[in-house]
Amino acid sequence: MSRSRQPPLVTGISPNEGISWTKVTIRGENLGTGPTDLIGLTICGHNCLLTAEWMSASKIVCRVGQAKNDKGDIIVTTKSGGRGTSTVSFKLLKPERIGILDQSAVWVDEMNYYDMRTDRNKGIPPLSLRPANPLGIEIEKSKFPQKDLEKLFHGMSGDFTSENFSAAWYLIENHSTTSFDQLKMAVSNLKKQANKKNEGSLAYVKGGLSTFFEAQDALSAIHQKLEADGTEKVEGSMTQKLENVLNRASNTADTLFQEVLGRKDKADSTRNALNVLQRFKFLFNLPLNIERNIQKGDYDVVINDYEKAKSLFGKTEVQVFKKYYAEVETRIEDLRELLLDKLLETPSTLHDQKRYIRYLSDLHADGDPSWQCIGAQHKWILQLMHSCKESYVKDLKGNATPMMELENDLRPSALAHLSQTASLKRASSFQSARDDTWRYKAPHRVAFVEKLTKLVLSQLPNFWKLWISYVNGSLFSETAEKSGQMERSKNARQRQHDFKKMIQEVMYSLVKLIRGALLPFSLKEGELRQYGGWEMKSELSGQWLTHVIQTVRLTYESLTALEIPNDLLQNIQDLILDLRVRCIMITLQHTAEDIKRLAEKEDWIVDNEGLTSLPSQFEQCIVHSLQSLRGVLECKPGEASVFQQPKTQEEVCHLSISIMQVFIYCLEQLSTKPDGDIDTTHLSVDVSSPDLFGSIHEDLSLSSEQRLLIVLSNCCYLERHTFLNIAEHFEKHNFQGIEKITQVSMTSLKELDQRLFENYIELKADPIVGSLEPGIYAGYFDWKDCLTPTGVRNYLKEALVNIIAVHAEARLEICALRDTVAVYLTPESKSSFKQALEALPQLSSGADKKLLEELLNKFKSRMHLQLTCFQASASPMLKT
Repeated sequence: MSRSRQPPLVTGISPNEGISWTKVTIRGENLGTGPTDLIGLTICGHNCLLTAEWMSASKIVCRVGQAKNDKGDIIVTTKSGGRGTSTVSFKLLKPERIGILDQSAVWVDEMNYYDMRTDRNKGIPPLSLRPANPLGIEIEKSKFPQKDLEKLFHGMSGDFTSENFSAAWYLIENHSTTSFDQLKMAVSNLKKQANKKNEGSLAYVKGGLSTFFEAQDALSAIHQKLEADGTEKVEGSMTQKLENVLNRASNTADTLFQEVLGRKDKADSTRNALNVLQRFKFLFNLPLNIERNIQKGDYDVVINDYEKAKSLFGKTEVQVFKKYYAEVETRIEDLRELLLDKLLETPSTLHDQKRYIRYLSDLHADGDPSWQCIGAQHKWILQLMHSCKESYVKDLKGNATPMMELENDLRPSALAHLSQTASLKRASSFQSARDDTWRYKAPHRVAFVEKLTKLVLSQLPNFWKLWISYVNGSLFSETAEKSGQMERSKNARQRQHDFKKMIQEVMYSLVKLIRGALLPFSLKEGELRQYGGWEMKSELSGQWLTHVIQTVRLTYESLTALEIPNDLLQNIQDLILDLRVRCIMITLQHTAEDIKRLAEKEDWIVDNEGLTSLPSQFEQCIVHSLQSLRGVLECKPGEASVFQQPKTQEEVCHLSISIMQVFIYCLEQLSTKPDGDIDTTHLSVDVSSPDLFGSIHEDLSLSSEQRLLIVLSNCCYLERHTFLNIAEHFEKHNFQGIEKITQVSMTSLKELDQRLFENYIELKADPIVGSLEPGIYAGYFDWKDCLTPTGVRNYLKEALVNIIAVHAEARLEICALRDTVAVYLTPESKSSFKQALEALPQLSSGADKKLLEELLNKFKSRMHLQLTCFQASASPMLKT
């Protein structure tokens, strides 16, 4: 039956050589689907399955055993793939022999070590030791084959310590080329060595002669007493004497050898202590080494030494070892506390946090240091955010003006930080479009939002990555205890819930702090005390609100790039929507104020169409305002329309109508402005209509009649063009309620037009009425004294003349206009001119007709150059 997977293949091993029990990492392909799938692992022919730890399908960690071969392959066997192959090999190194004075981390059996000088077993009696060169002359090894010597001296040996020692073999092997004189010298050396041994024995005997003679004298005395007395008394005296002799002998012996034996015992104990210190100086020096390495920051060395000491002396029963190992544990506990303090220090980089967490994991610290680090980082971020707000509020209260000079590194803030991500490259034009002088003009609240978002974007990514590393286990080293990881996995659900609350709290604080600075009315009273505190001396302009919206949007994009769930960022989306709505309201309000000041910019310069620049300025002001709101009105991915709420639609519609009505009010104010209030120093007259306001040539002033006519002309243009264009701009920017805005505006404009026209009629009628009413009652007229009428009085004649003058002036101007554009008249326009002339009284007098004709000719003569422009041959145009 074919297997479902390919056989294992070992492509690498690290390290590739070492002694027995060396920890190695095996890498390759198809090394099993899990720990249970691994059924065999051999290195150099030795089974290493018991120490193997399956990490992944491409990685296995194990220890090398007592291999049979010095060098061999690494063979992995799995259930799914069968027996594998290897492209690399492992070389087994033999451990070096450990001498008495060599440093070692393991206990060496003192009963079976070798003397480095004689290479002989320590247990052999001293009398059996022989010098390495017994002849005392230079040894010259021969090239005589060893096999031939064994055949020549069968059963013998060339070793002079052997029972089957052969002198001839020794001489052939070591002195085959030695001269005869040197051999004679060797004989002399042997004799001297023999004499030294004899002299040593004789000296030993001579040293004890005194004791021997004293014992001999005592025995002789005892013998004489026995012969003389022969009684029990003598016998008792003999016994006492013998005891005294023995005591004296014992005392003498002690006196002779006490100092020597004492020195020997002291030397032996010192030698033994030195041997123990040399062999186990690793443990004895470990407490001091730990302190030194901690001061240098070499925590890896400390952890490795501690693991080594723990494996060797963790369960020792030797009291001195227990004492020193307890010192080691005390210093390791201090190191745990030190590393935990460093881990919880803020600010800290993600690299340092991971490093300290792995140290604590390797030291088997109590609790969950990584989670403690996450909690500390969370509190630190919140503290920074509130401290940032307090700093700006304090600075604002201390300054007389709401402006401040920002830090040099503040402008890049979110933009520079976010430009590293692909999502922000699309917004790079916003950064380049700003003038650098903004940093010297930015209000405190705008600068605060910049600083706050920069702070969050500098801290939150590391905080989020720390959590991701905590979840996937990359915070912990491979040597971390599995039990600890299992314990963390049990709390994974609770930890995930707690971390989500941390992110929510950070997002909540970010949004509330920005609302407290820009939208305080959206906070409750309790929230306002915690997140507010700003002195609102003036409202931010729409331009600054647009900048703030862009900053918050870029912050949202950066947080989204971290793959933070959208539900945690919903508060930011709501904040962006409220800021957009507020920006629109503020911009429209400021637009209304700007339009209110347009009346001051009226120059009363009339163009060919009888219009001033005021309608154009009004339209440009609204267009500019809408263009500034383009980015605010545009919906970014995930954002909702600012007009989705009916309340917002109603407020925007009301503000738009207010803008239109403000301009209509400006026109009305201009039409009713007293003559003395008009600044005419800047007035000029269009050369194409020199007679339209002939009086301006004389005194550079406008009459009320002329102002009314100009405003009426502007109203007509507004109704036919400007208001319709503005409605198109509103529709282009997706404004709601455009029909209502247009309808209300048109109604107000028509009402103004009607009022102004009535004012104009009244202005024209006032001179006539003023001449009629006084004439009727002239001379204290009374019906009782009424004379017989003799004819029409002069006042009526004068009124009729004024009426005729008004109508004559209108007929003259209409006829002049008709004759000028006669070439381009259509049947419809001709009918309009006819209706206009019929509405005026007809000229029955030949003198009036003659006067009209003369005035027309005079107009054509003076305006000949201008009227030439309307000739068909000079400028052919399409009739409309």
